[in-house]
Amino acid sequence: MSGTHPYVSVEGIARRYPGLTVFQNAWFGISRGEFVCLVGHSGCGKTTILNILAGLDRPDEGAVVVDGTEITGPSLDRAVIFQGHALMPWLTAEQNVAFAISCRHPGWGKPLVREAARNALARVGLSAAADRKPAQLSGGMKQRVGIARALALAPKLLLMDEPFSALDALTRGSLQEEVSRLVTEAGQTAFMITHDVDEAILLADRILLMTNGPEARVAEVVHNLLPRPRTRAELHHMPGYHPLRDHIMDFLITRSHTLAGKPPAGYDARNPPAVQLGG
Repeated sequence: MSGTHPYVSVEGIARRYPGLTVFQNAWFGISRGEFVCLVGHSGCGKTTILNILAGLDRPDEGAVVVDGTEITGPSLDRAVIFQGHALMPWLTAEQNVAFAISCRHPGWGKPLVREAARNALARVGLSAAADRKPAQLSGGMKQRVGIARALALAPKLLLMDEPFSALDALTRGSLQEEVSRLVTEAGQTAFMITHDVDEAILLADRILLMTNGPEARVAEVVHNLLPRPRTRAELHHMPGYHPLRDHIMDFLITRSHTLAGKPPAGYDARNPPAVQLGG
């Protein structure tokens, strides 16, 4: 993370219930144009953190600041790609994207909105499917429409909640590469939660590792130095890939459990331990 003031600043957020703290004292920043992945086991609060960044949930403690403004609710400055495609079934692919664009740019006329929607669909290879409704699209095509819709908003922060987890392996791999390309080309700031270690390595500049809940925390930050562009086919051949993957797998299999609960002596939530791998 570069600079004194990150573009996105997560400042000591927590989720608590009576008798249960899911996660606490979560601090991290995201620089403009950076892709950050959050990795951890189920129950550590990953989705809650993403929802707080989206403005769909409020933290019990702390705050999130994006581009100098504290998040107080949902905004088109923050676009979310969900696990499900979340398309309106009565609208065509083009109309789904156009609806989002018209909300973002209420002063635009219909021809300009339609052109922008068509361009967004072309970027994800769906020009031929623009007039189809979701029921006429495959699972991967539906997710492509969701990706086109999110990127068409040119949001300050793109949020992704395991958007490829329900897809078959081949479709998932192609979409991961597509998102990597589109986000890089747009200089888009992105935050994603995932269980897939290779997905995190393929996409992320930094990977945040969370301990198991309850009382989960960001235990370590992994700086991914593997050069871009990265592809699924070549990823495991890249020098530095295996030590990077082994480090993350070791954390998930062993250290996420042993580090759970009370932080070790000297732990600083604002500056958790960091390693650089893949270089």
